[in-house]
Amino acid sequence: MWIPTDNEKYGVVIASFRGTVPHGLPLEVGDTVQILEKCDGWYRGFVLKSPSIKGIFPATYIHLKNANVKNKGQFETIIPTEDTVITEMTGTLREWGIMWKQLYVKNEGDLFHRLWHVMNELLDLRRQVLVGHLTHDRMKDVKRHITARLDWGNEQMGLDLVPRKEFSMVDPDEISVTELYKLMEHRHRKKDTPIPTSTHHLFLQMKSLMCANLGEELEVFFSIYDSRENHPVSERFFVKLNKNGLPKFPERMERQCTLFVDLGSSDLRKDIYIIVHIIRLGRMAAGEKKNTCNAQYRRPFGCAVLSIADLLQTERDTRDSKEDHMLKVYMCNTESEWYQIHENIIKKLNARYNLTSSNAGLSVALQLLHGDIDQIRREYPVLFTRGVAITRKLGFSDIIMPGDIRNDLYVTLERGEFEKGGKSVARNVDVTMYVLDSEGQILKDCISLGSGEIPVSEHHSFVLYHNNSPRWAEPLKLPIPVDKFRGAHIRLEFRHCSTKEKGEKKLFGFSFVPLMQEDGRTLPDGIHELLVHKCEENTSFHDPARYLKLQYCKGNLHGNSQPVKASKETFWISSFLCSTKLTQNGDLLDFLKWRAHPERICDILSKFKDIDGAEIVKFLQDTLDALFGILDENSQKYGLKVFDSLVHIINLLQDIKFQHFKPVMDTYIESHFAGALAYRDLIKVLKRYIDRSIEAERQEHIQDVLRAQEYIFKYIIHSRSLYTLATGGQNEEEFRSNIYELFQSVRYFLSIESQGSSIITQTQAVFLSSFPAVYSELLKLIDVREVANLVRDTLRSMPDVLHVEYSLEAVKLQCIAKTVESQLFTNPDSRCILLPVVLHHLHMHLQEQKDLTMCARILSTTFCLIKKDSSEITASEEVDMLVDSLLGVLLRTILEISNRSQPSGPTIRLQFQDVTGEFVACLLALLRQMTDKHYQQLLESFTSKDDLRDFLLQIFTVFKILIRPEMFPKDWTIMRLVTNNVIITTILYLSDALRKNFLHEGFDFKVWESYFYLAVIFINQPCLQLEMFSPSKRKKVLEKYGDMRVTMGCEIFSMWQNLGEHKLQFIPGLIGPFLEVTLVPQADLRNVMIPIFHDMMDWEQRRTGNFKQVEAKLIDKLDSLMSEGKGDETYRELFNSIIPLFGPYPSLLKKIERETWRESGISLVATVTRLMERLLDYRDCMKVAEVDGKKIGCTVSLLNFYKTEINKEEMYIRYIHKLYDLHLKAQNFTEAAYTLLLYDELLEWSERPLREFLHYPMQTEWQRKEILHLTIIQNFDKGKCWENGIILCRELADQYESFYDYRNLSKMRMMEASFYDKIMDQQRLEPEFFRVGFYGKKFPFFLRNKEFVCRGHDYERLEAFQQRMLNEFPHAIAMQHANQPEETIFQADAQYLQIYAVIPIPDNHEILQKEAIPDHIKSFYRVNNIWRFRYDRPFHKGIKDKENEFKSLWVERTTLTLVQSLPGISRWFEVDRREVVEMSPLENAIEVLENKNQQLRTLITQCQSRQMQNINPLTMCLNGVIDAAVNGGLARYQEAFFVKDYILNHPEDGEKISRLRELMFEQAHILEYGLAVHEKFVPQDMRPLHKKLVDQFFVMKSRLGIQDFPGYARVSPIHLTNGSPRTCRNPTLGAISPDGARLVNRRSPLSYPAFNRYSSSSLSSQASAEVSNITGQSESSDEVFQMQQTLTQQIGDSCMPRSDPNLSAPEKGSPAKTYRSFSPQAFETPPANPRSPHKSSVQSLTPSPTDYQSLGPVYNSPVLSGSSSSGISSLSRGSVTETTLTDGTITCTLIGSEELIKRENGTFACMPPRYNLSEHGTGTSRRRAPLPHSLSVPPSAEPPALPPKPHVLRVHRSEGENRMDEILVRPRSQPRKVSQL
Repeated sequence: MWIPTDNEKYGVVIASFRGTVPHGLPLEVGDTVQILEKCDGWYRGFVLKSPSIKGIFPATYIHLKNANVKNKGQFETIIPTEDTVITEMTGTLREWGIMWKQLYVKNEGDLFHRLWHVMNELLDLRRQVLVGHLTHDRMKDVKRHITARLDWGNEQMGLDLVPRKEFSMVDPDEISVTELYKLMEHRHRKKDTPIPTSTHHLFLQMKSLMCANLGEELEVFFSIYDSRENHPVSERFFVKLNKNGLPKFPERMERQCTLFVDLGSSDLRKDIYIIVHIIRLGRMAAGEKKNTCNAQYRRPFGCAVLSIADLLQTERDTRDSKEDHMLKVYMCNTESEWYQIHENIIKKLNARYNLTSSNAGLSVALQLLHGDIDQIRREYPVLFTRGVAITRKLGFSDIIMPGDIRNDLYVTLERGEFEKGGKSVARNVDVTMYVLDSEGQILKDCISLGSGEIPVSEHHSFVLYHNNSPRWAEPLKLPIPVDKFRGAHIRLEFRHCSTKEKGEKKLFGFSFVPLMQEDGRTLPDGIHELLVHKCEENTSFHDPARYLKLQYCKGNLHGNSQPVKASKETFWISSFLCSTKLTQNGDLLDFLKWRAHPERICDILSKFKDIDGAEIVKFLQDTLDALFGILDENSQKYGLKVFDSLVHIINLLQDIKFQHFKPVMDTYIESHFAGALAYRDLIKVLKRYIDRSIEAERQEHIQDVLRAQEYIFKYIIHSRSLYTLATGGQNEEEFRSNIYELFQSVRYFLSIESQGSSIITQTQAVFLSSFPAVYSELLKLIDVREVANLVRDTLRSMPDVLHVEYSLEAVKLQCIAKTVESQLFTNPDSRCILLPVVLHHLHMHLQEQKDLTMCARILSTTFCLIKKDSSEITASEEVDMLVDSLLGVLLRTILEISNRSQPSGPTIRLQFQDVTGEFVACLLALLRQMTDKHYQQLLESFTSKDDLRDFLLQIFTVFKILIRPEMFPKDWTIMRLVTNNVIITTILYLSDALRKNFLHEGFDFKVWESYFYLAVIFINQPCLQLEMFSPSKRKKVLEKYGDMRVTMGCEIFSMWQNLGEHKLQFIPGLIGPFLEVTLVPQADLRNVMIPIFHDMMDWEQRRTGNFKQVEAKLIDKLDSLMSEGKGDETYRELFNSIIPLFGPYPSLLKKIERETWRESGISLVATVTRLMERLLDYRDCMKVAEVDGKKIGCTVSLLNFYKTEINKEEMYIRYIHKLYDLHLKAQNFTEAAYTLLLYDELLEWSERPLREFLHYPMQTEWQRKEILHLTIIQNFDKGKCWENGIILCRELADQYESFYDYRNLSKMRMMEASFYDKIMDQQRLEPEFFRVGFYGKKFPFFLRNKEFVCRGHDYERLEAFQQRMLNEFPHAIAMQHANQPEETIFQADAQYLQIYAVIPIPDNHEILQKEAIPDHIKSFYRVNNIWRFRYDRPFHKGIKDKENEFKSLWVERTTLTLVQSLPGISRWFEVDRREVVEMSPLENAIEVLENKNQQLRTLITQCQSRQMQNINPLTMCLNGVIDAAVNGGLARYQEAFFVKDYILNHPEDGEKISRLRELMFEQAHILEYGLAVHEKFVPQDMRPLHKKLVDQFFVMKSRLGIQDFPGYARVSPIHLTNGSPRTCRNPTLGAISPDGARLVNRRSPLSYPAFNRYSSSSLSSQASAEVSNITGQSESSDEVFQMQQTLTQQIGDSCMPRSDPNLSAPEKGSPAKTYRSFSPQAFETPPANPRSPHKSSVQSLTPSPTDYQSLGPVYNSPVLSGSSSSGISSLSRGSVTETTLTDGTITCTLIGSEELIKRENGTFACMPPRYNLSEHGTGTSRRRAPLPHSLSVPPSAEPPALPPKPHVLRVHRSEGENRMDEILVRPRSQPRKVSQL
């Protein structure tokens, strides 16, 4: 039995469960589940990520975890009790996991790997936290690290910013909105603008020194140097290198690495350098022999420098700022310059130094680190764990810390002046340095050469060769203990270093200097000139007392009594003390020892202010003790001076350098201060200064006193506390009285207004700025309400007058801000006392719009303190005060700020945004804390409706501002949700006021309109579109706030229903906004909103009798909204459901006739639905970046819809230009020209002004049409469609000529001439055409279950086209059969593509049949302005004769007619009509022979006119025909059709049999002539082949029974129309009788699959075999001849030459009439232009004369030839057969009759206005290029109109009409003028 669980509520899946049991719930490891019930080891529940799916699962698969249950029961919610950081991390990692996989799919490898590392790091940290073994501090660091990583990942993945408090997420309902805003802003600033650190550190690692002439150990010294001030900034870092240039102690990392610490921001500038000095340890000269001297000397080696600027640039350029640097090492030319070699290198004084060697270099690694040293230790723990030397800054850092204990004396060996000492050359001076204590003992390890190496007890300087005036400039640090400092001294011994073999160092003098004077002062900073005392070589220094009595420096500092002999030898050192324990200041020592000289106390106190502040803070406690000791000594005498000294010390601690010593003073006050009576003197002196401030002329000292009042009060309060403890609280009243008197003086002082002087005002400002710090001290001894009253009275005493010279208002506001932020304001008892005065000042400043930043800060803090708690009366009262005082002014302030122009500077803009956000947060906090009672009081407080109206308009406007996307940063979703929750709550309160006050008599349109627009904007916010959220985020939002869009939608519906007849005022204005709401993909919202459109249509119908306004607005808005990406397929279906929804609303139809309303409503909805279909398709297509056919086709579909169905001119033109841009992007220049021609046709050559539209400026109609003409011509030129460009050139030229614009006329004529040249000179490829069928419901509406013909790209063959289509439709399935798709394919939820090639059927036969026209020109008309295409499929009917398959080989021919001709505004057009006929075997044979004869004739002509590069094509064609005929090819035709049985069984085919025989004779004639031409041009090496062809030709003739040609055939074959005598027959006999051809009705043509793995199709191969493998014997020649004679008698004279003058006109023009002399010159016509470079005129050798390839007007047929380039196109080429529908029957007409051609073409005379160029009438004397219909001259000047729908104008013509004439003279459709467009 299933029972609800009590404690087992939440768990984690530890093993995957497939859920194969009944009602099982599949689980994966890591899923979290909520458990509802349990039963016998099974749980029932759901996975938290899919709460709607419930099921059962084993209990053993679940690890239970503790959780809290909210709303226990059916809708209970589980909250895990684990650490909130862990909960957040778990949820975030799950969300990242999904997005992380998408990064891999999107190929974002860098972020993919970085996120992977962070996720692993977080999992490791999570493991550490869950184990629970971390210390408190370590746990804090781990959580800090976790949240930093979470924030980084959220930012990278575009997720929301998470507000946190102490690493935990905050609940927005638990804190104030202002506090939430502060948290969000803090995290946002931390993320975007990291706070620049003022402390920096430089990490340095010494790697190696590379130099060719090493061999000695080296000492390397690094330091940071200021070239501007010419002194070092830091101590030195010391590294020892071995003889190979590598660190001497590689195992000691701290001896190779250092951290230069405590660098200030001022130390990171371009004139700061890292300098390196290198000293070698070895012989005196680097080149000396080894046996010269064994002594080791420290000698200069080289120097290197690196600018900090280079390091900063590297840090900016690279992500990881740690980088290796190679420093060049230089050596000075003379050693005397060594002390300044680094300066010479920096100044680039090249003459003073050179490279030590060509390849010398010092390799170091450098990295800048930022932040304090503790932060560096946390962020770079590896540096400190592996060891790093700390190199400190010289002297104190910019900020002195109290615990920083230092006692360092820096001594620099500067230079010396020595005598030769009887030597002929200068000395090699070595200086040895010792530090000795008071007893003369050498102090151990007190000389440091630099960090990185341990200190030494004695130091030897480096030696400068033969130099009596050496300059070392060698800095040393003496870390001497403080207790050893007194009595210690430095001794310097000078020795001459001999370069002889012994290498002796002979002592010749010494110097010394004491470190502390007798009065306790240390050695002063600066340069000291020491005396060099001469001594013997063996002098002993065991007793320092002997020389300490001597004078040690010039100037007789000590006044030593013992005189010394004058010496010319001197030595200079410089010293600098950095100590927190010792001082060099005598005045400070006198002050601290004041008891030794009590008579000098006044003098000592007077000099106190002159003591350096650093010295005072070093001895702060001792100083304060001395100060209060003097006060206790005699307060009457010294009280004022002690007070001034105390003020000086307090103000000293305000300095940023010493501010960290404030805790030291606080500690002193709490722990060491013992002046129990000091409070009386301090209050007395403070009151005296305040009273004097009113009259004093100089206020500086008084201001210093007031700045120090915080610590003065601390001393006062603590002194009184000590007194109370000591006396038991005596004199309490006296103390209170003194305090009240003091504050009375303060109030009087503050109430004084400056009279022409700002001095007092400045003093008042100083007091106010430090006054709030006193509150916390007063609260220690005085009741909180008393203190609040004191503060309130003090703040009230300030005047409200604004001063011109110095405004006190800002300081007042700062004082109030500090008051609000103080402990005093936190207490509710004191806050209720202070709040009125705070609100008074806020209101005053907000009214004046001054100091808004400070006002926002005060308000924000106030709302953070006032919690929304209805149980507290004080909170409710405080909200009342806030509403009364601030709500109105707060709304006005937000409006003022929002309406200001955006500031330009980045800093100002940031402040502007901050202020706006602060005020918005304050407003939201106030509104959220208002209850029903507050709203009721607010609405009742308005005395008039006008005031209420203004308030509603104001708050609605502010709400619109709050909803703006730019109000908060993009990732502040939590803040936006809180904002929206407050807004919708407030709107629900205010909507009642709107209904009560502004609905009936007092209806106010503006308020209602503002309400509705606000509601629409609210619903459409991106942050409320839950469908865009992840499932987990959507679940959280719905649980916390619900779907606020639905709530607002219901409110809109409710308010709309209340409007009544006022609804008419919002029609059609609200149609667009409401439509935008319905496009939101939320079912409940749509169901609420869509019925409003019923109501709108009903009210509009009542008012006007129609709803045209509704329709127009609906369509316009729908287009713009869909283009923005709104709406979906579900919405289209839902909108379409309005039609059946009329039933539930019968009340809407009472006042009108149901039929009228219903029909018009259904019509509107149907139109809008069809528009949505196209718009949805258009939007989906536009999501793809590349321009493809789908995108273009979709645009064409939408364009046609606007043109034909809803007649929206402006939208139509907009989409024309969108389509034009797509074509340009795809480089479809011809289609782009046709597209722009649509707009051109709407304009006329008039001077009518047109408004600015799209990218067109305001101009006349003539000017715009001219621009369009020129653009179209340019595109036709790029698309090589020069014939169409010529027509437009002529039209434009006529316009220029009419205006006598000869300049442009000349240009236009030259352009026209250039087009003619291009037609003749440039090659144009003939494109392939492909039929494409789109089947299945997954295709867009404009493609679904339709077939199209597409114009291929240049060089594009069928395989390439198929691949392109499959790329455009990657989910499509290529159909692998050629059958008509079944109904299941049409209705399938998939995409099926059916593709095959088709043959164009040109209309311009007259041009193509004129032999004088060059093929360059004909090629254009073969593939342009094509309406019809054909496709042939061979098949066998009846019993197949294996001996002669031609007897049963039929051809099914499919003709496709398009809605528009190609090319046009698209590369593909839909098939409008398809016709299918079947050709008999005899007709097929006739067509095969006609095509082959035409091919031969063309090749012969090309060869004869020398247009062929070689004769091979003709050779191969002759060989193929003759060889096939010899092997029985034509004989198979004889066997099939000339036999007695066939003639008797098919008497109706008599003419066709005769025609076949004529073609056979004609072919023999052509072959004979071709052999003659071949013989003339054949090369010598091909003569044997030619002889073979001649022999085989005679064999062929004999087999055919041809002894000689008939009389009519003894002429040149070139004079036969189309190369055959077929036109001599009566045209009516050329038609196929109904018995000879049969119509096969099919829905779509048979096609071959889009993908074929074979080289040619099976049907194609079969057809080829059927023709080429002809065998067997024919009837005897005599019998055949007799049959033919009989047949001739039956058909009369139809086959005789047409020379009879009595023949009718249509029969003229027969071959007999055109017979001329037989001459080879007659073949000289231009060569046929190949369709593409891939299709040369070279024909393949075939074994049969029926294997043909069309050249000229007759095209290839797949019946007998397979395509070598395609496995599918072998069935795509059919012989040219045109079909015409006449009286319901299909007739098949063979090409050859011009009259029939014209009659057939008449079918298309009434086609719709075409988006292409077609031929114009040819009635003029001048031969013109065919004029397209779209460019034809309009017959009248009436206003043009848009053409109607294409299918309306398409009607069938009777067979007898001359269709060609109708096409040629078809007038241009009337263009429609576009109003001002």
